[in-house]
Parts: sequence; C-alpha cells; structure tokens
Amino acid sequence: MKSTTIKSLLLSFTVLLSLSAFAQGFQGKAVYISKSKMELGNWGARLSEGQKKQIQARLKNRLEKTYVLTFNSSESMFLEDEQIDAISGATDSWGAYFSRGDQYKNVKQKTLTQEQEFYGKRFLIKDNLYKIEWNLGSETKKIGNYTCYKAKAFVPKNELDWYNFSWSDLRNKEKKEGEKLEEDLIVVEAWYTTQIPVTHGPGEYWGLPGLILEVSRGNTTLLCTEVVINGEEKIEIVAPEKGTEITKVDYTQTIQKKMLEMRNNRMRRRSR
Repeated sequence: MKSTTIKSLLLSFTVLLSLSAFAQGFQGKAVYISKSKMELGNWGARLSEGQKKQIQARLKNRLEKTYVLTFNSSESMFLEDEQIDAISGATDSWGAYFSRGDQYKNVKQKTLTQEQEFYGKRFLIKDNLYKIEWNLGSETKKIGNYTCYKAKAFVPKNELDWYNFSWSDLRNKEKKEGEKLEEDLIVVEAWYTTQIPVTHGPGEYWGLPGLILEVSRGNTTLLCTEVVINGEEKIEIVAPEKGTEITKVDYTQTIQKKMLEMRNNRMRRRSR
C-alpha cells in the first residue's frame, strides 16, 4: 500500500513538473489583418464611384493594417507593422497620432502597459486590464486549421477607443456634461480556439479560454492569418518603459485638451 502511494505521489509530481516546464517554455506568434469599411456619411452620397475609389485608395493604410501578437502563457505584446502609403510613398502621419501604440498585457496580473506618442511627446500608459464579460456560444467554425468557438460581449466604447480621438465624441460629451450618462456599449463578436489554451487576444480583447483568432466590432474586423507555436526563435516579451506615466482616462483627457487648443488657435487666426 505504501509503495503504491509513493508511486502515485511521484507520478503526480512528475506530471506537475512537466506542466510547469511546458508553461515556462510555451511561446507563440499570431499575425492579424485589420480591415475597416469606409464610411463617408451624407458627404459621401454626393461623390461619384470614381471619387470614392480614389479616397479609399488614399486611406488604404488606415483601413487595412497588419499586427503581430507575440505571447507566452501569461504575457503578450501587440505591435502594428508600419505600412507605407502606396500613392504618396509616406507613412500616414496624421493617422499615426491616434493609432494604437506598442501594447503589453499581463493576463496573470491583469495589467496593461502601452506606449503612445502624441505631437512629439511620449506617454507610457499603465492601467488595469478591462475585464470583458464574455457570453460563450456553441457555434463553431474553422479558421485555418483551428476549430473556433463564438463568443459575444458588450464593451464600453471608451475601453476600446481610449487612445483615439473623435470630434463627435467630444461634442456629445460637452452637450451632456453634468448629466448622468449611460455608457456607450459596443457589440463585440469573437472567435477563439481551445487548441491554443491561452487567454490572449489582439488589442483590448482577452479573457477567453483560448487564443482569439478573429474579432469584430462595428465596421472593423481583426482576422488571424498566421500562427506559430513554440517556434525555434526565442520570443522576448518586454513591457515598454519610456514615456510620461499616465492612466487611460488621463491620456484621453490630454488628447481632448490638446485638440481643443489647436481648434481654438485656428479659429483665432481666422478671425484676425
């Protein structure tokens, strides 16, 4: 009896050591393509199809982007590949002000560190990860060689777009200032695979029982086109360190203040 007990304990200990070694050595890389549909609103209705195509070609590097997610069992790094405008031969400098910076997530500690540059000043955003309340479905589909399951969530807009700027969002904020507001919720649809058992995903998306390979919200879809697990090259994941430390809320307020200053200065120059 004692011999059997000792053998069981030794086997359990060996399994635990193997799992620990796997977790320590586990690493992966996923490439995502982001595609957004162009929305021109009422102004676009006055344009010809040729003019719409020209605008779409000019904005291609904003509407279509490539990202790389590197990860281990607890950490991830999400980076945008720099795209060159095929027409002008230059990067989209205006769009870069409101593009997502290098993003580090630690799902074990539930923290986010993101590097952002805005008009020559570098910021280091440090904050908690927003916990997404996912509703897991039973619907499945294949993405590449992986079987994926569908999940859905309603996420506050300011948790998804905190690094971006919109005049319409600012106008709505000014109109409703002082009122008790309900949060603007965005419908998010994700597809994850339990064949890669990590809780990582691109951008602000995480917290599912498998790697998120596709996620959609509004007119934008992020789709994984390539996955490499435990490749030969060792992946180093290091959180950004440079910049003025700030929270997501404070960073958003900083952008809004700067954009208002620019607008007011422009209006004063015109009135002279």
